[in-house]
Amino acid sequence: MDPSPKPLDRTPLWMRAAGLLAAGGVRAWMSTLEYQALFYDPNVDPIHGVGGQRIYVFWHEYILIPLYMRGHCNLTMLLSKHRDADILYRVAHHLGFECVRGSTHGGAAEALLELSRRGQHMHLAITPDGPRGPRRKLAQGPIYLASKLGLPIVPFGMGLDRPWRAKSWDRFAVPRPGSRARAVVGPEIYIPPGLSRPELEERRVGVETLLTQLCVEAEDWATTGERREGAVAVVRQGIDPQIAAQRRSEPSQLPVAAAEHSATPTLKVTPDDARAAG
Repeated sequence: MDPSPKPLDRTPLWMRAAGLLAAGGVRAWMSTLEYQALFYDPNVDPIHGVGGQRIYVFWHEYILIPLYMRGHCNLTMLLSKHRDADILYRVAHHLGFECVRGSTHGGAAEALLELSRRGQHMHLAITPDGPRGPRRKLAQGPIYLASKLGLPIVPFGMGLDRPWRAKSWDRFAVPRPGSRARAVVGPEIYIPPGLSRPELEERRVGVETLLTQLCVEAEDWATTGERREGAVAVVRQGIDPQIAAQRRSEPSQLPVAAAEHSATPTLKVTPDDARAAG
């Protein structure tokens, strides 16, 4: 049982209603898209329940895709405490995500502590350039968490075919109905513990570079619609609630995972052996 406070209970009634309606709108709108993905390792898809917990990172402008596709996958998403994120918080709740509120603009320390606690039993999902940018600039929070917890970072880039763009800091992408959505999912990246600030910064830059490259590749793929070897169709899917509950009650697998992957991974855009997800 999750002992953490339930801020949802303090949400005004009108906000709950707006969040419920927005979640229904996201489901209907995003269900018209055609989804494909390339995986460096298909086992990192949380629907398979393979391995321990991971930290998934992606750029804020494409948050609608994972919100729709991977709800009910034992994921906790980091959202800011800003009022603009209140509706998003409600939408994420209705689509099957748990959330932690906080950012560099407020509640950062508390959020990191809560993510550290939940990361013992749940995957974490972070938009590392949120909540206010700069666009596609990775904050150091995910690197710190990965080093502290021994969890691998899984960067994945997403793209849409000629989406409408909002005039926001992140140029938020709104897909056209019936258009293509593509994802290129990178390898697990382990950040060693006990790194100095310069070493953490070096890792941060490396993950940021890879994530941007994956995103550009996915965007080009979505625009051209070309056939890609190893690409697979992806459907909206969660995991069995009983399995999710069991994973939360299991002892943490962090020490084993960290020990097995102490080597620094090679950062590379498209893997040579991109394989189909099962």
